Amino acid sequence: MKKIASFTVNHLNLLTGVYVSRKDYLQSDVLTTFDLRFTKPNDEPVMDTDAIHAIEHLGATFLRNDAEWGGKTIYFGPMGCRTGFYLILAGDLEPKQILDLLHRMIDFIIGYEGQIPGASPRDCGNYIDLNLPMAKYYAKKYLNEVILNISEERIIYPE
Repeated sequence: MKKIASFTVNHLNLLTGVYVSRKDYLQSDVLTTFDLRFTKPNDEPVMDTDAIHAIEHLGATFLRNDAEWGGKTIYFGPMGCRTGFYLILAGDLEPKQILDLLHRMIDFIIGYEGQIPGASPRDCGNYIDLNLPMAKYYAKKYLNEVILNISEERIIYPE
């Protein structure tokens, strides 16, 4: 069987960043999948599931309610390896085009107070597995390492 694209990325040299994972073409529409890498694979500890879950709830809520990008947001969710998230947006896009969106999403997570959206047994299948303080920790880490220090090595996959 042929390896899928995400398994051909050199994870040994992959930094935290925002990368284009793939582009899918549906007739005249393009869907861009972004790899939002929050921790350095095989080097840093992976994120805790309760923090990932909180980021997923907050990030998805923010993205789908954004005035500009809400209607273009197809999916936001965690990677199985727990080192980041996939964000799928409608459009033929590059990382620099969504940096403002990501900055606003991260600021939303860092500043969020109160009950996490969807944190009830009616709304979520694992509503008690959410950790807002750790979500904020990872969001601050991503803000400082990636959003505020964007460079070519953090937007182009390594060879």
